[in-house]
Amino acid sequence: MKQTAVEWLEQEFIKLESTIGIHGVMYELLDQAKEMEKQQIIDAVEWNYKSNMGEVYYKSTFKK
Repeated sequence: MKQTAVEWLEQEFIKLESTIGIHGVMYELLDQAKEMEKQQIIDAVEWNYKSNMGEVYYKSTFKK
């Protein structure tokens, strides 16, 4: 599966967590960013294909 930019950032936060510590609020912000990015991807696909296939595309491309 492909990795989104926000998923990459989350992995970087996880690496930093053991050295500098990452607060819970950062993970809440990451969750919000993931949801926003997901909706942007879905909207872009649906706009491009003029269909309701955005959710299908997102799940098949980015979800493990």
